[in-house]
Amino acid sequence: MKDTLNSTDFEQSAHTIQAKRVHFTYLKTIVDQQLIQREVLHRIQAADAELDDLLAIQRLIPLEKINVSSDVGEIVQRLIRGSVYVQLEPDFHEGLLIDVADLQRGYRSNNEADNEYSVIGPKAGFVEDLDTNLNLLRKELLTEHLRFEAYSKGSLSQTRVIIAFIDGICNPEHVDTVRQRIEDAEFDVVFDSSIIDQVISDNANSPFPLFMSTERVDRAKFSLLSGQVAVLSSGSPYVITGPTTVFDFFASPEDYYLPWILASFFRCIRYFGVAFSILASPFYVAVLTFHYSVIPQPLLGPIIESRANVPFPPIIEVLLLEITVDMLREAGARLPTKVGQTLGIVGGVVLGTAAVQAGLTSNILIIVVSLSALSSFATPNFKMANTIRFLRFPFIALAAAWGGLGITIGFLLLIGHLLRLKSLGTPYLVPLFPFRIRNYADSFIRSSFSLTSNRPLYLRPLKLHRYKVPKPKERNDDYNRE
Repeated sequence: MKDTLNSTDFEQSAHTIQAKRVHFTYLKTIVDQQLIQREVLHRIQAADAELDDLLAIQRLIPLEKINVSSDVGEIVQRLIRGSVYVQLEPDFHEGLLIDVADLQRGYRSNNEADNEYSVIGPKAGFVEDLDTNLNLLRKELLTEHLRFEAYSKGSLSQTRVIIAFIDGICNPEHVDTVRQRIEDAEFDVVFDSSIIDQVISDNANSPFPLFMSTERVDRAKFSLLSGQVAVLSSGSPYVITGPTTVFDFFASPEDYYLPWILASFFRCIRYFGVAFSILASPFYVAVLTFHYSVIPQPLLGPIIESRANVPFPPIIEVLLLEITVDMLREAGARLPTKVGQTLGIVGGVVLGTAAVQAGLTSNILIIVVSLSALSSFATPNFKMANTIRFLRFPFIALAAAWGGLGITIGFLLLIGHLLRLKSLGTPYLVPLFPFRIRNYADSFIRSSFSLTSNRPLYLRPLKLHRYKVPKPKERNDDYNRE
């Protein structure tokens, strides 16, 4: 049994009652341990009758769904669904299966994924309690191959850290890498899983996130089923998963709940939004500083009129407005929700109008920066969204120095940096580089489920095939023949 359910939450205990040893086996993250103590163990200990056999124990327990079983397959399936297995020495070939699943734990009214909201799909998110998070994963993945490995990190906090993976799917090399990096890391206090993210990262000096950070249960479940490793820590509602590629940060869980054509369209919009968010302001600076000739003649008049009273060069104008927008965003994020929304709307309108009237910026730049800020919100992952916000400023500086050539240099440096990045030894730009044509089905677009039945090859999963989609059959209705 222990070999089959080789996980940290697998619990075995024995109690001496009436000179006989009673053994209890269960998964502590999925059962109600108070129910075990109150309705099972306490009633056995308080029994006056002799505990001659399992039927005598069964008569003492006032619970439903109790049966005697010796089938290992049935026992394993009942354990991962929240049962406790009770055995009486010396008869170990069979035991009592008692349903004590904790059905209420994990799903509460206040654990929705606020930062990864989705209109379609499950709304359940992780919380700060680690046992609750493990319970959520156990309920969603009813397999005996789900493994939890526990570690205690932090000399002062003794924070519980869990490595989760599916044995038989996840590549053992990825698990060994994560295990070794966590064991080698030394902390005094682990405040959040994001600290572990940075410590076990392949390149801590990169602004790009190398591990996916999510508070959604369905996203963590999808990552585990794909063959990735997940890391959870107590006190943190976020789960980090890896290895990841840059394309994973632009895929939303909602993509898989919509028809593939719509999902692909929305994913392409996100990529366009990222490109626009990074390059819109630098192009404005480059054109107005070095490349007047590329401005169409009908647009030249409005631009000259808009900038006639602006005393600053384009670089100062853009930086002033970009920093103002980021300050509004930071202020709105740290205020209560209603106040933050009001500040963002009123502050943007008032400051934008005042800046134009005062001659500090042009009307066209207001439009460009506003669209650029709006485009950055299209990224479904907040860590990648922060990276995109940061990348605008180096590109603006290069555009002010060398114009279009500077933007080209920045783009080449960005590609070179991405080519060097790895996540748990996996190239960050795969399937673009190294080229993996079979993984393109779920990268730039989300293809139909019939084309994504295999797990990503770059994860090197032990089990490649994921599911089977039957081909649609031709309809032969009788009335069509008439």
